[in-house]
Amino acid sequence: MSLKILRQDELNNQRICLVIGTRPGIIMFTPIIRECLRRNVDFFVIHTGQHYSYNMDRILFETLEIPRPAYHLDGVAEKKYHGAQTAAMLEGIERVLLEERPALVIVGGDANTNLAGALAARKLHINLGHIEAGERSYDWRMPEEHNRRMIDHISNLLFATNEKSARCLKNEKVMGEVFITGNTIVDAALQNIDIARKKSRIIAENNLEPKRYFVLTVHREENVDLIENLSGIIEGIIRLSEDSGYTIFFAAHPRTLNRLKQFGLLERIKSQSGIILREAPGYLDFLQLLASSRLALSDSGGVQQEACIFNVPCVTLRENTEWVETIKMEANFLAGSEPGKIVSGVNKMLKRETQWEIPFGDGGAAKRILDICEEFLKR
Repeated sequence: MSLKILRQDELNNQRICLVIGTRPGIIMFTPIIRECLRRNVDFFVIHTGQHYSYNMDRILFETLEIPRPAYHLDGVAEKKYHGAQTAAMLEGIERVLLEERPALVIVGGDANTNLAGALAARKLHINLGHIEAGERSYDWRMPEEHNRRMIDHISNLLFATNEKSARCLKNEKVMGEVFITGNTIVDAALQNIDIARKKSRIIAENNLEPKRYFVLTVHREENVDLIENLSGIIEGIIRLSEDSGYTIFFAAHPRTLNRLKQFGLLERIKSQSGIILREAPGYLDFLQLLASSRLALSDSGGVQQEACIFNVPCVTLRENTEWVETIKMEANFLAGSEPGKIVSGVNKMLKRETQWEIPFGDGGAAKRILDICEEFLKR
């Protein structure tokens, strides 16, 4: 039995599909959605449901005043394994694509959502674009590293952040066309920080003094699922809270809170007067928190980027990063999960001058990407 694919003459040659499913992905696509609306592009959005909670997701569409997705897949967030989650999203996305028949699907980043969207498009012979193409950590423990490599090698259009990522794609001899566009994370940060400063009250509500606190996030599975790594990070954070003179605002992902409780670390954190533990706030609140902080500690690629954009030094709680340019320009320090290295990294970064050139673009990535997409569809 032959399996169904879509012929080019069965596609709507002007319709674009945007696939999102995580909070960073929504943020990345906000400038694309705004630009599509401004140009009156024929587009629709699929939300895969990979991440879903009010603070982590739905509130973004409301506060950033962008339309909610046309499609939202159910039952994905409950999947416990990568294969099951990716398979559920792949099936759901494929079903929508067969109904809508777009000429181009765009994914962005490296979450399972993006791999599922990319595979669904490729298997149906629909053209595929990848925002943030060419980033590499070279760490095979990370699911994100598997995903971004596979996506890049099946994409027609590869939107690279800068010359470094474009060079990586060319060295790997990808089949698609490579374009240096900048990263839409810069567009989003610059567009939304003014909104955040007007709307957010999180600093006042938590009695924080700008530039007198650190902001902390940790969520990657190699950190939160391994007790030795999570314990090391928490030990380092406690030392900082006791010795640095700075308050630490711990914006905890729901999964991280569950692991802290499971590993018996939650009460120890709560006993520290210098640590404010809160469930991860909404995007605008977090943007305001980050931009006003003295330093960021995180294992998030997006936080590394946003900290750099706002001239906030970052200590990354990983042994490697896809954003190596931030290390070279000394805006970022790789500390891993060893407590002593976390403390020494913070001390080093506090001495660092905080004025540098943003290596991710100038805030015009969404316009460049849509220009390329529209020209591609004309062909």
